[in-house]
Amino acid sequence: MYDKSLQILKHYWGYNSFRKPQQEIITEVLAGNNVVALLPTGGGKSICFQVPALIKEGVCIVISPLVALMQDQVTNLTDKGIKATLIPSGSTQDDIITLFDNIRFGNTKFLYISPERLQSRFIQEKIKQLNVNLIAIDEAHCISEWGHDFRPSYQEITVLKELLPTTPIIALTATATQKVISDIISSLELEEPTVFKKSFFRENLAYQIFKTEDKLGKLNQIFTKTKAPSIIYVNTRSKTKEISSYLNANGFKSSFYHGGLSPIEKKLTFDNWMTEKTPIMVATNAFGMGIDKPNVRVVVHLNLPSSIENYIQEAGRGGRDGVKSFSVVLTNDSDISLSGELLEKSLPTIDEIKTIHQKLYQHFQIAKGELIETAFDFNFLSFCSKYNFIPNKTFNALQILNNNGVIELNHSFQQKSTVQFLASSKQVISHTNQNSLVKNFVQQVLRMYGGIFESPVKIDEFYIAKKLGTTSWFVIDTLEKLAQTELIAYTKATNNAELFFLHPREDDKTINRISINIKQYIKQKKQKNRDLLQFIENNSACRSVQLLSYFNEHHTQNCGICDVCLHKKKKVNTTPKDILSILQEGENYTVSEICSLLNEKEANILILLRELLSEEKIHTKNNKYFLK
Repeated sequence: MYDKSLQILKHYWGYNSFRKPQQEIITEVLAGNNVVALLPTGGGKSICFQVPALIKEGVCIVISPLVALMQDQVTNLTDKGIKATLIPSGSTQDDIITLFDNIRFGNTKFLYISPERLQSRFIQEKIKQLNVNLIAIDEAHCISEWGHDFRPSYQEITVLKELLPTTPIIALTATATQKVISDIISSLELEEPTVFKKSFFRENLAYQIFKTEDKLGKLNQIFTKTKAPSIIYVNTRSKTKEISSYLNANGFKSSFYHGGLSPIEKKLTFDNWMTEKTPIMVATNAFGMGIDKPNVRVVVHLNLPSSIENYIQEAGRGGRDGVKSFSVVLTNDSDISLSGELLEKSLPTIDEIKTIHQKLYQHFQIAKGELIETAFDFNFLSFCSKYNFIPNKTFNALQILNNNGVIELNHSFQQKSTVQFLASSKQVISHTNQNSLVKNFVQQVLRMYGGIFESPVKIDEFYIAKKLGTTSWFVIDTLEKLAQTELIAYTKATNNAELFFLHPREDDKTINRISINIKQYIKQKKQKNRDLLQFIENNSACRSVQLLSYFNEHHTQNCGICDVCLHKKKKVNTTPKDILSILQEGENYTVSEICSLLNEKEANILILLRELLSEEKIHTKNNKYFLK
């Protein structure tokens, strides 16, 4: 079987060998044993179930929490020539019957399904008819109340054990404490599973936390030194554009990414970063899925992440090629003191969730007791504006409703634009004869897409551009101009979500049923914030040792490259007297200017400035320091 595994790895993924411990995990799965695999970000979790599933007869069922994640994996597999599918939102019983027939008789190897979908009795009956060779549970930390993305529906996955009692299970996650791993094993009722836990230790990744009042100045310093691919994480959509604009104005090449961009904008931005046309990506944490760029040298957090789990996942996107890389957190006393306050403002109360839930039904004019099973086109910002809701808090409320199976939100359902020719073929020819570029363009579109005169057809602007040897912007611009002449109807892919109501409207009763889960979610979020702040403010222990300890790894050897280790190595020569002597010249100086004059690190200068301020020997105003 070892040779067969390597053959499949080489054939589909192009690798000559497995990363440790992929081969050991695959061997256990092929032996029919249950497995729990904890592999940090970039550890190649998917290969651990995809390779054995391809070796064995039958189909592998993959449980995954996000539609976008499932779509991404299905696309990756089908691009490799492997048959994979998922159950689309809004599928009718007839659609599902057809899909399962295709799985049974079409040699489909992977069926991706959400834990909520799994609760359908009809789907359960269809699963029983399949020859299932493996059950893979992705993002398995969602099963635990202390996992960073707890999802109550994950605790109902055990129905698969009843349906398929002899089928082996592999549970996979990138971030889990020992408590979460224990919860995964007990919740899935796994008897004596083999647990693989790859260390979170990254010898080439330097974790560095800098306290600074001038974050933009620090970004300038970082990217003046580093020209390699980088990611900057910020906490709002508006900041992605703002920081990207600042960097571009200062001679750096950057682009921005967030969940509010259209599918076309996301793809263009992502491609520009991957090809290093714009090597710096400024993004919210929506930028993460499917990123496998090995030479990212710097990951900057301009704002504090929401948890240690999120931090280590995002920081872990740096240095996957084994070359020294940096995870940099830029923070200050204000960030830290406001952190708890900002979290409180973003977490909805149970009463606020009840209001948002009720307004959702009102928004779509659904009466009490009514259940409409078709999808609604949902514009989040329009909804917030209509009812004067705070977007951040409302988003979290919708996530709670989604994770508890009250609604289903699909943020990436309309990934394709549509085109239909409204004029006759003669009119089209007559119009395009006047412009050879447009004529060539129209002929290419007609060759690529059939039935385009009869009804709207899904198109791919990037694919058209590739065929024409031009840019996607030219394609979009040409389509928009043709639409203005009324030769075609062109609907560009939107970023609206697809929303399903999963229960009849019962207002408060629905929320009361899940109130225990909501309280636990809020409690967990607050604890994770406290854990993160403790890590940020602990300047005495090696950063790497702190992170490993959080994940129950007792690694006592200091990394030697984090900010704490480097500070201990360097003897600080600057004294408070040195700062006073500079300020005695009568000038007002910023922290950066003092650092430059004394050739000292900002972290050391800040400690000395706080000491002088507490002794009231100096004053500060507008981020500048001066004598009394």
